Amino acid sequence: MIDLNDISRRMEGAISSLKSDLAGLRTGRASASLLDPVIVVAYGQSMPLNQVGTITVPESRTVAVQVWDKGMVGAVEKAIRESDLGLNPIVDGTNLRIPLPEINEERRKELVKVAHQYAEAAKVAVRHVRKDGMDELKKLEKDGEIGEDESRTGSDKVQNLTDDHISVIDNTLAQKEKDIMQV
Repeated sequence: MIDLNDISRRMEGAISSLKSDLAGLRTGRASASLLDPVIVVAYGQSMPLNQVGTITVPESRTVAVQVWDKGMVGAVEKAIRESDLGLNPIVDGTNLRIPLPEINEERRKELVKVAHQYAEAAKVAVRHVRKDGMDELKKLEKDGEIGEDESRTGSDKVQNLTDDHISVIDNTLAQKEKDIMQV
């Protein structure tokens, strides 16, 4: 019989990837995860921003970064400015304050479209895992390792797992869409 736990784990991976992607979408409220996609060139190699400084949210519309190494402040500022987040940090010693501008209605709608793309990619990933499970069941049945009834029961279980995970994706998307459109 196929390993339903493995199939579920792989589907969960698609959902956690979606949540990570959605966390990077700016809703107008400050969040430390907003800077997760920012990569800084430090000491001759690329590394995530959270490995060269501490990210905090002192106010609802401000993100702050305290850079650990004074020599890295310029590289961090450059990385934030050059990211596609549209942010302009204000440097104060080893601290960077990043005020979040108001998001207009048009930008909110664009963010919702991006969120839908992320959700669709997660659904496709879940469907790929379902296909792998179904293919494995067909192979086991063809090889005579399981009977037709077991195969049907297994495919029903795989389909139920798929439906549950697609539902989680839809709910996650709906919540993020609500957050984005909230003024």
